[in-house]
Amino acid sequence: MKISTVSRHLREGTKNVVRNGWMTFASISSIAISLFILGVFVLITLNVNDIAGQIEKQVEINVYLEVNTSQDQMKALETQIQAIHEVKSIKFVSKEEGLVYLRQKLGESGKALLDGFEGDNNPLNDAFTIEVDDPRNVAVVADQISALNIGKDPKPIYKVNYGKGTVEALFKVTQIVRWIGIGIVILLSFTAVFLIANTIKITILARRKEISIMKLVGATNSFIRWPFFIEGALLGFIGSVIPTAIILGGYWKLLNTSSLNLNLLMVELTPFGKIAPTMTALLLGIGMVIGIWGSLISVRKFLRV
Repeated sequence: MKISTVSRHLREGTKNVVRNGWMTFASISSIAISLFILGVFVLITLNVNDIAGQIEKQVEINVYLEVNTSQDQMKALETQIQAIHEVKSIKFVSKEEGLVYLRQKLGESGKALLDGFEGDNNPLNDAFTIEVDDPRNVAVVADQISALNIGKDPKPIYKVNYGKGTVEALFKVTQIVRWIGIGIVILLSFTAVFLIANTIKITILARRKEISIMKLVGATNSFIRWPFFIEGALLGFIGSVIPTAIILGGYWKLLNTSSLNLNLLMVELTPFGKIAPTMTALLLGIGMVIGIWGSLISVRKFLRV
């Protein structure tokens, strides 16, 4: 395609946007609103996925040892656990370390509550903390570790804990939330496509006579269609820039001024530096794609040349 032809298509596409006046304004406004709602749900979905990932990473298995477990039994058990294929890492936590961690977790109230439990008065058990390669494998690995206790005398394992029931429920909830978010994003994308398609359709109907004349003098279908594709892309682009700026500005303010504290849950919102490029590329990309897609639908259905 010649540079002069490309330049002509760009001019015509831009003129169409300006020429349609209130229809262009209504279309961009509708697209911006749709993409704003879409962007909010994308932002929520990204944060939910990130937080779910953070929570899933915190899922671990705690293997508490019997009080009378010998050093040889501990070493043998550690070797057996490490041999399990899904085990990513294993860490020994003595009861003294466990007491220090518990005090730190409980804060000031924990210091007074746990005072006097040092030395022989320590009620905690020595333990192994195990991280698996995939959080969804915790139940399988926990069962395999529990099986290591069978037939041993004395038994080295007092208890295997990974939050049974809670972990399974967590995975189900996060999966449902992810699918709902994806479904809403797809639905809103189709809504935006419909709005753009209608705008392009009105443009084509208004210029039907001009298009017929162009066809009579030898203009090809592609020559006639390209300005409409450019118009759709411009509508999608302009309509996506506005909600992108509003959403990112609001998210920046949320991260810097919000009193929301998620530290107790050991999770945090997705950092702005990570969310901004993704949101910008996603919304601008979706805006451009659905703009061209909407144009394509209208041209195929309503352009009779």
